Amino acid sequence: MKKTIFLLCALLGLVSCERVATNQGFPAPEYADAQPAIERVEPLSWWTEMNTPLTIMFYGNDLAGAKVSVEPAGGIIIKGQHNAQSKNYLFVDVDIRRAGTYTFTLAQGDKQAQVEYVIANRREGSRQRQSFTSADVVYLIMSDRFVDGDESNNSTDNTAEKSDKNNMDGRFGGDIQGIINSLDHIKSLGATAIWPTPLLLDNEPAWSYHGYACGDYYHIDPRFGSNELYKQMVAAAHEKGIKFLMDMVPNHCGAAHWWMTDLPYEDWINQFPQFTNTNNVFSANYDINASEYDRILSNRGWFDHPMPDMNLENPDLLQYFTQWAVWWIEYADLDGLRVDTYPYIERQPAADWCKAIRAEYPNINIVGECWTRPAAAVAYWQADTKNFDGFNSNLPTVMDFPVEEAIRQALENDGNYWGGGLAKVYDAVAQDYMYADVNKLLVFVGNHDMDRIADVVKDKDPRRTKLAITLIATLRGIPQLFAGDEYGQLSADMSRGHSGLRQPLLQADQLTAEQKDMFQYQSRLFNWRQNEPVIHSGRTMHFMSRDNTYAFFRYNDNEAVFVFLNASDSPREVPTEHYAEILSKYNTKGFEVISGKEMDLADKTVVPALSSIVVKISK
Repeated sequence: MKKTIFLLCALLGLVSCERVATNQGFPAPEYADAQPAIERVEPLSWWTEMNTPLTIMFYGNDLAGAKVSVEPAGGIIIKGQHNAQSKNYLFVDVDIRRAGTYTFTLAQGDKQAQVEYVIANRREGSRQRQSFTSADVVYLIMSDRFVDGDESNNSTDNTAEKSDKNNMDGRFGGDIQGIINSLDHIKSLGATAIWPTPLLLDNEPAWSYHGYACGDYYHIDPRFGSNELYKQMVAAAHEKGIKFLMDMVPNHCGAAHWWMTDLPYEDWINQFPQFTNTNNVFSANYDINASEYDRILSNRGWFDHPMPDMNLENPDLLQYFTQWAVWWIEYADLDGLRVDTYPYIERQPAADWCKAIRAEYPNINIVGECWTRPAAAVAYWQADTKNFDGFNSNLPTVMDFPVEEAIRQALENDGNYWGGGLAKVYDAVAQDYMYADVNKLLVFVGNHDMDRIADVVKDKDPRRTKLAITLIATLRGIPQLFAGDEYGQLSADMSRGHSGLRQPLLQADQLTAEQKDMFQYQSRLFNWRQNEPVIHSGRTMHFMSRDNTYAFFRYNDNEAVFVFLNASDSPREVPTEHYAEILSKYNTKGFEVISGKEMDLADKTVVPALSSIVVKISK
């Protein structure tokens, strides 16, 4: 299959028919004749009782064909080994029998190199770990732009870009210590899981703050902290009942990744005679009319100039990335993963990657960024969707971009047109039949890649922002907040795109009365939500209107939550008679969450302009 694709690429002019330069313009290192030297061993360590097969990648000087042995005997069994195209790599397959500190020896004739390798006992219950679910609220942090908890690591000698808080495109100094210092704030908001943007080394000379151009898959960027501090952060979050997700990017690495000067294989990355972007045509993966030309560019084109596209069809790379994900989950005791640019990855290897991770951790949740629309296009990527072509992504959770778009469009203007306003949200939720599991949709109204919700809503009116937050707190799925949105924080400069919206979290002494009120509103909703199973897993019944209101029930056999939103500029009376088919099954007397007061839905209820009610009722 690879030869067929390579030939097709050549015919299309996407690659040269001659041997492709392995390093895409990066010079390969030159070693003088010397004994073998081991510079890197990945994964960094391993554990007993793991299901994932272990292949250790050794990198150094002239390792190809080396004879491998390990001492003491019996704890690690060498099953096999194979070379890469570069003579400086060696892949060794092993079985783990018991914990201990071992010494690997790689010998070439009478020359040899040695390295220690640690096998630890696996923590009890690790395989059965639970993950984030629809009972959680995920708090997204733009790591460098969040909180600077340790100014001493803002710039380091061994990283290229230095901190410059006056440069909107530069590094601001947010770090792991800043996240640790903010755990109480996150908990008080009612968030129960944290997703920070990548904290691994990104050593690009500029724009490295975003972290999505990885330079080392096994080491935290020193400007954020260290591997040990990362581990401490996760443990500190767990002590407060907060789960932790890692943002992973198997689609591409950074141009400054250490292996770019000496790739293991020519096809370790997808290569072209000159820089070639992805075409972003995700539909080519399932479009029955799509050309192979478009399919290849979709999965193999580069995301950006400093982001070489990884080729997960290379079996050693797929194994490398599987072990990488498993290693971090086990090492740091993670609760889940978020996967960047998921549909850009070669489709079947990406599915195999998810399957392998879930084989090690059956309950782990993985959410993929599938930034596309409509709902049918997003649903294709969710695990167990009944796709026409039989494809199963094995990706449990997808980001609900159709609902995000509908909420934004509903609130960015007055909605006074046919199909406008909150009718758009009704239409988006009406597509739920397409998903394999609607409770495994990540529901959001903003993230680090799009204008803040407070910037988008008409007149930047905080009442409209509250309506957006009310929706993600009560709709089916897993709510996700972007740090700063708890205050209705605005972008610093919308003309600057991503850099302008990715601003540090406001601190207590910077808050206006309006921003404090916004926080209290959201804190009340999200803390209440934690203890409401009917919101976590209940069914939905919603009702269409053409007056820019939206009503829906989240319900089960014993209780229900009634939500009514009024996005119009006039008060609206709740037409409870329209809801008799469901409301008649419950006691109309209940508790209104936002005001904290008792309410009887049998009474005349008028909801003011640009506001909502959330009422808990029971049988």
